[in-house]
Amino acid sequence: QVQLVESGGGLVQPGGSLRLACTVSGSIFRINAMGWYRQAPGKQRELVAIVRNGGFTTYAESVQGRFTINTDNDMRTVYLQMNSLKSDDTAVYYCNAATQSRAFTAVSATWGQGTQVTVSS
Repeated sequence: QVQLVESGGGLVQPGGSLRLACTVSGSIFRINAMGWYRQAPGKQRELVAIVRNGGFTTYAESVQGRFTINTDNDMRTVYLQMNSLKSDDTAVYYCNAATQSRAFTAVSATWGQGTQVTVSS
């Protein structure tokens, strides 16, 4: 079983910064990707940023240039540095891990519990 623990959400003023962290643990043979998604009230969950094994990253256009995703060396902890935050960034942020428990098995997706980010003056 794979578990994710997130931290780092909170209340910040527009223009401020926050850093989210998410650590994965459990029965893991390979981590294929770690990502952050968000869901604002009344909206669908959307991709914010993802980092794939090998270091390749993808960002939502709305956060490009303001947010940075990175991991530690073994990809077990992923960070999301959020700068120049706007009110539109207010949402619950969810961590996602795409992992394999053994070689040549299907990739499973696991979600964290979510952490609230509120950008308001």
